[in-house]
Amino acid sequence: MVPTQLDSLLIQLHPDDNIACLARTVERGGTLTIEGQEFNLKMTLGLGHKIALRDISMGEKIIKFGAPIGSAVERISTGEHVHLHNIKSDYLPTYTLEEGSKYGD
Repeated sequence: MVPTQLDSLLIQLHPDDNIACLARTVERGGTLTIEGQEFNLKMTLGLGHKIALRDISMGEKIIKFGAPIGSAVERISTGEHVHLHNIKSDYLPTYTLEEGSKYGD
């Protein structure tokens, strides 16, 4: 189930998304509200950073814009930052390319 009550600091880009994006920078300790529950950020996060809208299981697809953008490499709790430390791309073997290589090499 996708949350219907989101903090004004969060933007859900598609109804099927299991993440939302920050509408502005939120300082460490700042509070976000999802479905009436408050979550405190453990670090300062900038505009566009992803936040889990519900618990996401290890291996589950991360959905943004209604499409999968990667998979969780660990369990991600509601309100947690979703980024390179807890997701992997399903499209590239890593999130960076080695120097001198081209996409598709």
